[in-house]
Amino acid sequence: MTPVAVMVGANRIVPAAGIIHPLGNTELSAADEKTLRRRIVEKALQALRTEVVQPTVFGADDPASTALEGRRPGT
Repeated sequence: MTPVAVMVGANRIVPAAGIIHPLGNTELSAADEKTLRRRIVEKALQALRTEVVQPTVFGADDPASTALEGRRPGT
């Protein structure tokens, strides 16, 4: 869903676990799912604290954020 987020003009993009269950994975144990949820929420909070000037993807496992090259479509 990251390309869709860029296309609609989202400035901060945090990839989640999946489309159907963005903050969970039913195939994980309860403890592992809680760890996954915490990691995604912490990354989202980091994204909110970070000043951005263009669409930026905050990778779930990547410690550094990745700014997308170029402008949003239509700009």
